[in-house]
Amino acid sequence: MSRYEQEYKSKLVKAEDAVKAVKSGDWVAYSHFAMTPQALDQALAGRKDELTGVKIRGVCSINPVQVALADPEQKHFIYNSGFFSGHDRKLQDQGLSFHIPGLYAESPVNIREGYASTPDVAMIVTTPMDDSGFFNFGLSNSYEKALCEKAKTVIVEINRKTPRSLGGAQEAVHISEVDYIVEGNNEPFVEIPGHPPAGTDKKIASLIVEEIEDGACLQLGIGGMPNTIGKMLAESDLKDLGVHSEMLCAAFVDLYEAGKITGARKSIDRFKMVFTFAMGNARLYEFIHNNPACAIYPVDYTNSPAVISRNDKQIAINNAIEIDLYGQVCSESVGTRQISGTGGQFDFTYGAFRSRGGKAFICLSSTRKVKDITVSRIVPTITPGGIVTLPRTVTPYIVTEYGKVNLKGKSTWQRAEMLISIAHPDFREDLIKQAEKMKIWTKSNKIS
Repeated sequence: MSRYEQEYKSKLVKAEDAVKAVKSGDWVAYSHFAMTPQALDQALAGRKDELTGVKIRGVCSINPVQVALADPEQKHFIYNSGFFSGHDRKLQDQGLSFHIPGLYAESPVNIREGYASTPDVAMIVTTPMDDSGFFNFGLSNSYEKALCEKAKTVIVEINRKTPRSLGGAQEAVHISEVDYIVEGNNEPFVEIPGHPPAGTDKKIASLIVEEIEDGACLQLGIGGMPNTIGKMLAESDLKDLGVHSEMLCAAFVDLYEAGKITGARKSIDRFKMVFTFAMGNARLYEFIHNNPACAIYPVDYTNSPAVISRNDKQIAINNAIEIDLYGQVCSESVGTRQISGTGGQFDFTYGAFRSRGGKAFICLSSTRKVKDITVSRIVPTITPGGIVTLPRTVTPYIVTEYGKVNLKGKSTWQRAEMLISIAHPDFREDLIKQAEKMKIWTKSNKIS
């Protein structure tokens, strides 16, 4: 038995024993996205009546969060999330989930410098230990290493189905840095279902695809739009595409297997598909496992605007909920209801604009349904309580099914005219009237 195996054996405990490290008043940090701990979460929830004032920090859990569900009166646990998933939204509606605002790229420095609450206990899902004593972070690197560095107690929960993501950097924690090891339930990772693209998605995607050139470097965000764009790119004549993205999604696998992604023209990390977390289907997870074409990095690398801009022709494609006539983009809330988070939208929009030949796109259908009423997503001002994800000074291309406009360098009256030109026709007349009241419309304005 090697010394690492001996150390492993000495630190191996049941989940119920590992969570005894948590004391009342502690901050507990969970690993992120698909890597949210399940066995440890369940075990910690089971200690509810022994604890008070425990704060949990997670990100976009794609499994139900047991500590929150077990304590509807929040006498024992307060759950916080840096990016809301569907589960987090449901908890929020019950008053059981709170958002942690921030730029995704800054998360590691916030942890290391103590701007964010320092974790007392880190609970991180990993692969089994390798022969060198390392536990790989699998599908989420984000700021897991920073959490392990700062936490007083580090607990790893092993899931034997975890893909091993090659670095990159900071993709693993060594057994010498780990206090307790829990062998988890080894459940398959939740798959994010794909949805057939709507007609508006196809139209928006086609307007973006025509802006992409050979050798472009791609970032795709969360949602149906990236998959639609991926499909169109896979069927295009484009070649030598690269990937520098916060998220690796299933669309990238299609592009790689279609021969479109080579990374040969990337300025940095040539031939590598760079990402900080992955969510998608089983095919994506199998593709990532031990694949030298992929490189996982912490988010202060993938999402650093300075790093992003080093890739020529960086393309950033993200979604929005609404945009106002000033060019302010709300991508994370409907009024005061948090839907997601800032995530990396600001990081990549800012970085892509500074890339030589780079372009950033914010996509949204021109309308949405509120109960049985159709409303415009292009609005005079952001809905009261809505969060501005991109200030107007940063807003780049805006794309709806009615066209695309580039707001960079444009005055207020130009922005109003351009945005109204891609709004749904049924709402344009009223938007013009509102723009006139807001003093951002001139006699020379026109809508084609």
